[in-house]
Amino acid sequence: MLSSDYPWPVPNLDVIRQLDGRTPYVAGWEQQRAIHAEVVAGTRTATLLLVEHESVYTAGKRTQPADRPTDGSPVVDVDRGGRITWHGPGQLTGYPILTLPSPVDVMDYVHRLEAAIMTVCASLGITTERQDDRTGVWVPQDQRGPARKIAAIGVRVASGVTMHGFALNCNNALDPYHRIVPCGIRDAGVTTISEELGRNVGITDIVDPLVTELRHELEDWAR
Repeated sequence: MLSSDYPWPVPNLDVIRQLDGRTPYVAGWEQQRAIHAEVVAGTRTATLLLVEHESVYTAGKRTQPADRPTDGSPVVDVDRGGRITWHGPGQLTGYPILTLPSPVDVMDYVHRLEAAIMTVCASLGITTERQDDRTGVWVPQDQRGPARKIAAIGVRVASGVTMHGFALNCNNALDPYHRIVPCGIRDAGVTTISEELGRNVGITDIVDPLVTELRHELEDWAR
């Protein structure tokens, strides 16, 4: 819940659904930074930016040289935590930009993002889990293979306000992950909602339930 020293009630999360075309990553990053500056200044309420990116690799601050693409594909180096990942068509990428309660607890925030995604997956019949030493949402090891990541999370907090966020694999191709070491993890795989269910589930099928769960996790908690 909201810290008692906050001077105004928590507003509803303003949701920007930028899903009518594929957003170039750098353009989306610039939009994030503009929204972030407004939230820091107190001229904008907490905002969730939802996009589907053009295909791109992005490398967080912990990315190692061996994680990068083996075919020379270009990589955008970014200021979030974590290592390298891929964004592209069929993946719902969300950037919650909001002021964290004081004292700042980044892992509590990350767990709230994970919880929202896990609830949506459960509603579809997909069992997921957290892993103590790895962020994101995971399908546990089963007869189909080792644990596999269905959603990646990488965030940054500046002036108490979040940037970057999550990437939920809906019906994207998995081939781009074969060219990198996703999130620097070599002993696990990557999957999609469609892959787990054996049927096509796209971004438009997921976005409304996920917004509902993110509101549940974030409203009345973040500013």
